Amino acid sequence: MAHAYTPGLKVIPCTVLRKRRVLPIPGKVLASDGQEVSATDVVAQTELPGKVFPVNIANRLSVTAGEIPAFLLKKVGDPVKKGEIVAENKPFIKWFKTSVESPVTGTVDSVSDVTGQMLLREPPKVLPLQSYIKGKVVEVHPNFGVTVETEGTFIQGIFGIGGETNGPIALAVETPDEELTPEHIKDEHKGRIVIGGKHAGLATIKRAIEAGVHAIVVGGIHDRDLRQILGYDIGVAVTGTEKIGLTLIVTEGFGLIPMADYTFKLLASRNGENASVSGATQIRAGVMRPEIIVPGYPKDVKECKREEGRGWIEPGDPVRIIREPHFGTIGTVLSLPPELTKCASESHVRVLEVQLADGTRLTVPRANIEVLEK
Repeated sequence: MAHAYTPGLKVIPCTVLRKRRVLPIPGKVLASDGQEVSATDVVAQTELPGKVFPVNIANRLSVTAGEIPAFLLKKVGDPVKKGEIVAENKPFIKWFKTSVESPVTGTVDSVSDVTGQMLLREPPKVLPLQSYIKGKVVEVHPNFGVTVETEGTFIQGIFGIGGETNGPIALAVETPDEELTPEHIKDEHKGRIVIGGKHAGLATIKRAIEAGVHAIVVGGIHDRDLRQILGYDIGVAVTGTEKIGLTLIVTEGFGLIPMADYTFKLLASRNGENASVSGATQIRAGVMRPEIIVPGYPKDVKECKREEGRGWIEPGDPVRIIREPHFGTIGTVLSLPPELTKCASESHVRVLEVQLADGTRLTVPRANIEVLEK
């Protein structure tokens, strides 16, 4: 068997990327085809309907639902302020007068002569949609958004939490196997994407949040620290909406795992440059990986790849082992034997031979590796 398919992470010095930026509901597109945009430019926006508050007018005034139109001071569509009277009765004796005040500032959404309730709606909230990456608008989706294209460095991680953010890359450690400690986080890292080594502990993450760091990128993290940060187990849910104060991206896995040397050197080569990152992760159907995007060409790179990945693995390809006992180990494919091989579980599977950086050769089931696209 000359080659085999395997999914994998992308760690590419320069490639062509397209990001489709669309609103959840129809709105207004603010960018035009061919326009150059920065990562923080708003390319589209819409209004999300405000929260609805019911007020039982009939019950408050002790009248029937059909009688309430005679007591209303506000009609459907009228603006109201919090505390403003929206309905009141008119008794002969003023001591028995009852008034109904609005609990919110907004508008009268509806009045029902069946239930006797008035629905008040808060003002709509403007939802701006940023470009996320610096690039050029290559397609406009009417009423919804745009597609932005850029050329730059693209790195995928194993797992992440937190939404989209951006900022200059700040290399905080000297080697990929150095742990990122609270002492590495400086006040000048505010608003930056901090690159660590093999691990970031709970104290480090809390220090980064305190310093105003936008994102941390490290090789590994302990699952217990993740639970303490979030207050719950992630499981197989989609991440990316967490509000912990920063975005966290893990490039290798859970535990004390040094960042892959190639990934670390690539990030180090872009030190000081603006990057866009997202911690959104989904490991079930419709896989999403956390990502780091640095627009522009790295040093000594004059042309970006435009071709799509070939979808299989061949001798010479860099791979990562994703199962014990060699979890997280990076190596190069030497060969892909076509015959089935008996493994530790007593099953017969197809394997490949991997050579590590120190010259060690391992035979690994093909299902236990992922290709690192470079």
